[in-house]
Amino acid sequence: TMRRVVRQSKFRHVFGQAVKNDQCYDDIRVSRVTWDSSFCAVNPRFVAIIVDASGGGAFLVLPLHKTGRIDKSYPTVCGHTGPVLDIDWCPHNDQVIASGSEDCTVMVWQIPENGLTLSLTEPVVVLEGHSKRVGIVAWHPTARNVLLSAGCDNAIIIWNVGTGEALINLDDMHVDMIYNVSWNRNGSLICTASKDKKVRVIDPRKQEIVAEKDKAHEGARPMRAIFLADGNIFTTGFSRMSERQLALWNPKNMEEPIALHEMDTSNGVLLPFYDPDTNIIYLCGK
Repeated sequence: TMRRVVRQSKFRHVFGQAVKNDQCYDDIRVSRVTWDSSFCAVNPRFVAIIVDASGGGAFLVLPLHKTGRIDKSYPTVCGHTGPVLDIDWCPHNDQVIASGSEDCTVMVWQIPENGLTLSLTEPVVVLEGHSKRVGIVAWHPTARNVLLSAGCDNAIIIWNVGTGEALINLDDMHVDMIYNVSWNRNGSLICTASKDKKVRVIDPRKQEIVAEKDKAHEGARPMRAIFLADGNIFTTGFSRMSERQLALWNPKNMEEPIALHEMDTSNGVLLPFYDPDTNIIYLCGK
């Protein structure tokens, strides 16, 4: 057998290709709320997009094949009384989506099999427990009907969606705004990035912080922290000189990052999207 001289890169055949215009979703008035969520969520059947809505909060739900120009009168999901800040599709049911809003509530919605023909105003359940706007919603990856929400009251609540009850309320772990929350692969831990520049690893069932790193990124602009499939944590943030940074951490030893990479000096927050099947992280800047 001949020894390979050239090391094969697994990313050699990975490239991005912009889709053609007729495959885009066009003429959508995306929400103008200043909030660092991605404003959209997709699953194998639908794409959901938070839209600009006067007097309340709404999002579109489009079947994936419904590309092209979207009519202004297309029905929306519109039960919130304040702007919608985050949406997340249920991993176990492609017709169920959760939304968090400035109205301090979380709502869970059942989308008809073929999409909406009329606007949807009645959620399956309303989850009330936050005292300030709810900017983060995230379904548990493995347990059915378990949903996490985080609000500007610096609290994280884990809900039983079936009964509408709060199972766990983590309201004393964050002293400042929570930028994001990520479940690990089996849902036994969460990691958070916060405005106090800390990354925390939390065991929600024991209700304790099992690891934390102060000044994971030294800069003052927002950070993000996500779990990878192997249990490590990937973060994006800013250096003291306002350079955008990426870092990789082992939660069992958060003293120093496994790797730290400086990118550029743009001021856009980098939102990481992780594909566990290919182990590739996509970074999206607003």
